[in-house]
Amino acid sequence: MQFNIVGWDIGGAHVKAAVINRAGEIIHIVQKPCPLWKGIDQLHHAVNTIMQDLAGASHLHVITMTGELVDLFVNRADGVKQIIDTMNGLLAGMPCLIFAGYEGFLMSENVEDRYYEAIASANWLASALFAAQKVEDGLFIDIGSTTTDILILKDSQVPAEGYTDYQRLISQELIYTGIVRTPVMAVAKTARDQGKNVGLMAEHFATMADVYRLTGELNELHDQTETADGEEKTVIASARRLSRMIGCDFMIDELSRWQRFAENLRSQQLQKIQRGCEAQLSRHRISRNNPIIGAGIGRFLVRQLALNLGYSYLDFAEFFAEAPVHAGLTTADCAPAVAVACLAREYFSKAIVV
Repeated sequence: MQFNIVGWDIGGAHVKAAVINRAGEIIHIVQKPCPLWKGIDQLHHAVNTIMQDLAGASHLHVITMTGELVDLFVNRADGVKQIIDTMNGLLAGMPCLIFAGYEGFLMSENVEDRYYEAIASANWLASALFAAQKVEDGLFIDIGSTTTDILILKDSQVPAEGYTDYQRLISQELIYTGIVRTPVMAVAKTARDQGKNVGLMAEHFATMADVYRLTGELNELHDQTETADGEEKTVIASARRLSRMIGCDFMIDELSRWQRFAENLRSQQLQKIQRGCEAQLSRHRISRNNPIIGAGIGRFLVRQLALNLGYSYLDFAEFFAEAPVHAGLTTADCAPAVAVACLAREYFSKAIVV
């Protein structure tokens, strides 16, 4: 191959990119905030910023997405079309492929509206297909800033029950919960505080980033989202935001109280994800000799889930003998971008692109 491949994962809150060189080595990983619901200009800014770092080399670009779901667009088809049109403009003159799930890869200029449903929110499939090539059987879990994907891997295939977001929410292969952007009120209705169960306020006072900041598990480099109140990202500020969830004022000498409160919320989110894992494992018999594969910035929870469920843990990053850590990001943090680039490299070497 005479060019590098850039895998793009266009989300509703972030844009991620991974670059594979001619030898198939991952040489660059990057994530930029992209609150796409605020306008298509957010995508322009994120992509242009990333492209500045990639200048000077010949690239084939490969795109997967989830951003078509944001309420900037009339519907998902409109979102897919606008994102493709925008990327075609931003990458003008460069070859560009679109990942269409089981339909394979399409040249961006050849994408017809009949492919939009296959393209929409298919990034999970790229990651799972890549993982399935590496381990014949297992359970793949990607916990990100906003969502969690849970996929059975069987005989090097991905026997998913659902495909669209709607179908996957029904099958519990998609759990709409993550470790940064998810509002606390979406994780639990009550929480344990000072020996009592307390109802949580249905207010956007705090997010799960606040919870994991207090548990000490949040990598601050992974939190590229505004806080619920627009204030700073510190342990004290997070404790104050969490205290509002049960109508309390934060006192500095009560920090340990809010750390315990955060641990309870963490436990409830973990239980929710574990129920989704158990639902998938009930559909297919996966021997405990096979691993649970963890990806996403919340994969520290996957490690605990593997322990809870009695499986070994395998980090997505271990699929690569040598991979860079760029600005605190690894291959596992940006799994769909990495996976779609790797899949495209294999596909491009074997097939004619339609």
